[in-house]
Amino acid sequence: MELLSVNVGRPRPVPYADQAEGVTGIDKRPVTGPVRVSAPGPKGTGGSGLAGDAVCDLRHHGGDDQAVYAFAREDLDHWERELGRPLANGCFGENITTSGLDVSGALIGERWRIGPTVVLEVTSGRIPCRTFQGHLGERGWVKRFTRKGATGAYLRVIEPGEIRAGDPVEIIHRPGHGVTAAMEFRAATTERELLPRLLAAADALHPETLAAARKYVAAQTR
Repeated sequence: MELLSVNVGRPRPVPYADQAEGVTGIDKRPVTGPVRVSAPGPKGTGGSGLAGDAVCDLRHHGGDDQAVYAFAREDLDHWERELGRPLANGCFGENITTSGLDVSGALIGERWRIGPTVVLEVTSGRIPCRTFQGHLGERGWVKRFTRKGATGAYLRVIEPGEIRAGDPVEIIHRPGHGVTAAMEFRAATTERELLPRLLAAADALHPETLAAARKYVAAQTR
């Protein structure tokens, strides 16, 4: 398992951004050399966990529980074949592009060591938005991405440090509950009946997902 690239984006104006000023950092490009990774702070004030990377819409992106977004090169290769065009590392807005790792099948609370010092923990899948669709320029993209369910994974920073392309990725902790990033994504979007099953992952879940699961269960038991 390997880190193929580390990708960062700078703010740029686009006509499709959800952010109030019409700017987005979704266009992420691979960088050379080491990149510092650290917890950015709470959602709403904290942005990306990667130094030099822009998160422009702090309402929906960034913060400690969405500090890093990972996507598998194998899933980008699938979309290349389906869309009939090349897709560069970072083009899905991911901060890290991996090889040999089932990112969407990663368990909530699963921990990865990247390089010698950085440890990240899986918190949730990625829900597609209008900005993502506009960035790719594919009609109906939100529905297509949702239907596929290979969502990638958001991660929080457990141990900070530096990462760079070529670093090994090691799974150092794998919980036994069976709740994957892909399941969390389905529960949050198209299969709300899965929400009670997410509670097995407890506080490792993204806090918003945990609150939604608890609310759903409470409503069902009234």
